[in-house]
Amino acid sequence: MENIKRLLKIKLPKGQSAFLWGPRKTGKTSYLKEHFPDSLYYDFLKTDLFFELSKNPSLFRERLLAKEEKNLTKPIILDEVQKIPQILDEIHWLIENKGLSFILCGSSARKLKRGQANLLGGRAWRYQLFPFVSAELKDMNLLRALNQGMVPSHYLDDKNYRKSLIAYVHDYLKEEVFNEGLVRNIPAFSRFFDAIGYSHGELTNYSNIARDCGVGAKTVKEYYQILVDTLLAIRIEPFKRRQSRNVIISAPKYYLFDVGVSGILTKRHLEDIKGEEFGKAFEHLILMEINAYRSYSESDFDINFWRTKSGLEVDFVLGKGETAIEVKGSSRIDSRDLKSLKAFIEEYSPKKAMLVCNEKEKRVSGKIQIMPWRDFLSELWAGNVL
Repeated sequence: MENIKRLLKIKLPKGQSAFLWGPRKTGKTSYLKEHFPDSLYYDFLKTDLFFELSKNPSLFRERLLAKEEKNLTKPIILDEVQKIPQILDEIHWLIENKGLSFILCGSSARKLKRGQANLLGGRAWRYQLFPFVSAELKDMNLLRALNQGMVPSHYLDDKNYRKSLIAYVHDYLKEEVFNEGLVRNIPAFSRFFDAIGYSHGELTNYSNIARDCGVGAKTVKEYYQILVDTLLAIRIEPFKRRQSRNVIISAPKYYLFDVGVSGILTKRHLEDIKGEEFGKAFEHLILMEINAYRSYSESDFDINFWRTKSGLEVDFVLGKGETAIEVKGSSRIDSRDLKSLKAFIEEYSPKKAMLVCNEKEKRVSGKIQIMPWRDFLSELWAGNVL
């Protein structure tokens, strides 16, 4: 992993602070230690430091003020900052009165927001680290990516990845959601997480899931929001440029942050690059790449989907309809596969329409670019999709 250069770039002017968010094991700590080797580093996963500063957050300020000035010229790093929300008041004071800069790293801001913690009033820029993306790997193995996921330690471990993924899903989620006190009804949330297996990447019917979980639809919506706030899921809203009775405009879709994690919850294991399960995982991977590109390139474009009541669907609509993307796992695309994109083009006239697939060479059919997935990902990271 030492040889894999991450695409995230954190460049802070003197005195500027930042938050760095991302799910556990995406490599935040390794990234910060590599790029800020001379920074003071505080890890709140260390129980002695956690208990000490939880009881008396002002100790942090007093200890920093006792440091030599040369040790305070680099950003000061606090890992798992969400574990001690009160520390942010001390950081705010140090920024305002001493001109210090900080990088505050964590897996979720939800606990901070819920506890009405001081989020520094816009004084800290926001960054996010994602699992690996194709542009960081010399030659991404598609089947490995879909089965093992793109969390660095899982993607790189061919032997034990499944055990690691199962432990990650059960232990990490339990710690992140249950131990942080984000839900009270633990059995209901556990049932909800099981329900994600059949609803992942599909139109979300909150009432149906609520019946399975034994809670109300409002509670299920809150559970989904917890996943989004803890960066464990991505919500995709339907495309709504204009009202139409024939277009679905109310039901969102949710995708987990990593295709390997979703594979464990959906009990999926792929032996070959074909079939319905492959197609769903393939679509999920393409979304992961688009979402990471949006963040790393600092391009604030919308990601939506479009679906009609008759069943026509375009998987991803980017930038308020500028680009339409359909994802098909097939290695042979025929006219039936182009039907949804053609309908979208006729209705909205996007600048670009692409069908991402497993064919070997690029080709053009009318206004639609049919693109092998490697070509699409190269174009995406070159900034040519929007």
